[in-house]
Amino acid sequence: MAKKLLQQLLAGIIIGILIFVGFQLFAQPYAYQGSLIDPPLPAKNFSLNQADDTTFQLSEQKGKLVLLYFGYTFCPDVCPTTLRDLAKAKERLGDEASEIEVVMITVDPERDTSIILDGYVKVFDPDFVGLSGTLEELEIIWGNFGVFREKKDSTSAAGYLVDHTARVYVVNANGELQLTFPYGMDAEAMADDLAHLLKR
Repeated sequence: MAKKLLQQLLAGIIIGILIFVGFQLFAQPYAYQGSLIDPPLPAKNFSLNQADDTTFQLSEQKGKLVLLYFGYTFCPDVCPTTLRDLAKAKERLGDEASEIEVVMITVDPERDTSIILDGYVKVFDPDFVGLSGTLEELEIIWGNFGVFREKKDSTSAAGYLVDHTARVYVVNANGELQLTFPYGMDAEAMADDLAHLLKR
């Protein structure tokens, strides 16, 4: 009888420990792998013409996560790598990816028209959006998002190169800047962060 009571007591303790450990695991707040902005900052609205002559307006994307990336079509390495990783992250999210808009804004308006840039980004994902505009329009947007951009002379066949901020800016469903991803962040890590944001 005593042996049976002891077994029941041990079983109860083990179950209690498992419940406690499980609660602790699930109670832990999610740790973002990108750079969380908390509290989030209002994302300045902007409007730019798209390749099909319609207007893309950031404020009209509320309800979705908007991933903004600033780059250019002559970029030899950073831009194609980032776009490839963003495409992989979207693919990993499956159906949830329909709630995400990936937008690349040029830092090289002299060579990148909206048509050229949109064709470029669609090589990576047919739903990606490429935007360009006048230097004056773009300088305001670059400034609002703290984007660094500087032309550099080069002996390459591409002509000049452009040094630029390589982060991805994540605007949440309320139109606020919530998160940034550094260059080289793993696609799986980006997908995990985005999945968590979509659940909030």
